[in-house]
Amino acid sequence: MHVFFIPKQLRAQFKSQTNLIASLKKYLPKNIFPSAVKERPVVEAYDIWADSYDHQPGNLMLDLDQLLLSQLLVSADVNGKDVADIGCGTGRHWPFILNQDPASLTGFDVSPGMLHKLKEKFPAAKAHTITNNRFSEIPGDSYDVILSTLTIAHIENIEEALQSWSRLLKPTGDIVITDFHPNVLASGGQRTFKHHNGHIAVRNFVHPVDALKKILLKCNFVVAAEVEKRVDESVKHYYQQQNALHVYDKFKGFPIIYGIHFRRG
Repeated sequence: MHVFFIPKQLRAQFKSQTNLIASLKKYLPKNIFPSAVKERPVVEAYDIWADSYDHQPGNLMLDLDQLLLSQLLVSADVNGKDVADIGCGTGRHWPFILNQDPASLTGFDVSPGMLHKLKEKFPAAKAHTITNNRFSEIPGDSYDVILSTLTIAHIENIEEALQSWSRLLKPTGDIVITDFHPNVLASGGQRTFKHHNGHIAVRNFVHPVDALKKILLKCNFVVAAEVEKRVDESVKHYYQQQNALHVYDKFKGFPIIYGIHFRRG
């Protein structure tokens, strides 16, 4: 999974996340990412990625995602609760989540290939294939906590999706979200993976963090906790391993992943 960044001197111009995309289109040359990989639809890409997804040692974004989730589950306690993992993939986080003793854990994903891998690892897992944003086959008030990691930017109609998630939650429910920072994606960053002799990129949509907050505020949520990870000394060794210290020096201090715990009631 690779990410690319905008030059440091442009960041100060992006004071408002809601104006981020327009600003980037205005200031960035069209060929700033000449080697960008053509994106494939989410289901197709993850069905291909499923076979190798669990074999990515030293993947910066996956490691940071695990770190952020562990921090956010301090405030969004899942012990004894019914939990939905939307965008569960192969169940990458399930050993950690199950160690917190939830009452139940249900997985949702758009990729049958990823869910197949989940079932291989957790044969008794409750899992559903997502076919639309409405989750109409799932009754309301079904879950205490919804977790969604590295998934939000794959959803085109994010308002419809978040409103549906709100319906699935009990009146005092929690939503925990992590994902690539929208600044990264808006600047041309891609989620890519190796396949045969090339790379495949997964389709993304840019959703500014403020936009997510605005949608969930209308659904009576508040922000209970918020974390963000930047390029800093703690991740320097990832760049060293890739002989890319020049990239680290150039983008030190730039946000690359975020996480938010929303609480209702």
